[in-house]
Amino acid sequence: MIDIGVLREEDRRTWEVLARGYKDFYRTPVPDEGYEETWQQLRLGTAFHGIGAWSDGTLVGIAHYLFHPTFWLGDSCYLQDLFVDEAARGKGVARKLIEEVAGVARERGVSRLYWTTQEGNIAARALYDKVAIFKGFIRYDYPLT
Repeated sequence: MIDIGVLREEDRRTWEVLARGYKDFYRTPVPDEGYEETWQQLRLGTAFHGIGAWSDGTLVGIAHYLFHPTFWLGDSCYLQDLFVDEAARGKGVARKLIEEVAGVARERGVSRLYWTTQEGNIAARALYDKVAIFKGFIRYDYPLT
């Protein structure tokens, strides 16, 4: 059984292990203080939101999301981070996290929920192809530094 809910203060240590796993997977290093800053933002729950997935009381997955305005569609929800511990993959954890974010987005009345992933993230894309629609967009990042 997987339980989904808002991250709790007692999840701090395990959350960081999962967050570091996510950042490592995407090869986007964050300094140690960045994890504390992010945790504090998630705990405030004002601009950035975090939920977790627990299996037998152990945090095994996380999702971070935010809401933002758009020009043409009304507000949108961006699922920025989604990560499941390797030992818990293939058990519906990621799907449940996505469904929870979708439920919150519906309650808030936003026009869309979207996310990005790397083209080669085959396992994740297999799920995403089942729960969402790929509209053909490709993302580019312009280096600002």
